[in-house]
Amino acid sequence: MSVTGSGSRTVVADRGPSSDADDRDDAEFASRLRLAVTRLHRRLRQQTGGGLTPSQASALASVAQLGSPTLGSLAARESVQPPSMTRIVVALEEMGYVTRVIDPADRRVARVTLSASGRRVLDHNRSLKNAFLNQQLLRLAPEERRSLRDLTVLLERLDALDEP
Repeated sequence: MSVTGSGSRTVVADRGPSSDADDRDDAEFASRLRLAVTRLHRRLRQQTGGGLTPSQASALASVAQLGSPTLGSLAARESVQPPSMTRIVVALEEMGYVTRVIDPADRRVARVTLSASGRRVLDHNRSLKNAFLNQQLLRLAPEERRSLRDLTVLLERLDALDEP
């Protein structure tokens, strides 16, 4: 998307002319959307079982998604410092949800793998989150749920905009 213009009018190639008021409305909309998504995400993160903290549950989900990541790649994925990730993985190991294995290609590297009980607790937590969200959706009118179906497609598209 290209932006050109001067003064109080800006032309955005994908949307046509916009005014300062439109830009303020867009900024306010972006802020409201960010806040709503953040709050919903926080509420969903609270829907966990298996004695996991939100950070542990997130790390467990990342291990499942990444396969058998190194501690460093897991820390990067979770946006935490390596010592913090080590503490999280140690706790997950103590609960029996993950194991650390030495990388056969490089014995200096440890990889984290999901255990069968880790898979079960992860599946259980996903079920809890889905049930919570489903109960919330059922509190909405049918036309609101249809709007959220459409919005979901747009959010997925928005998320994929920067993918190669």
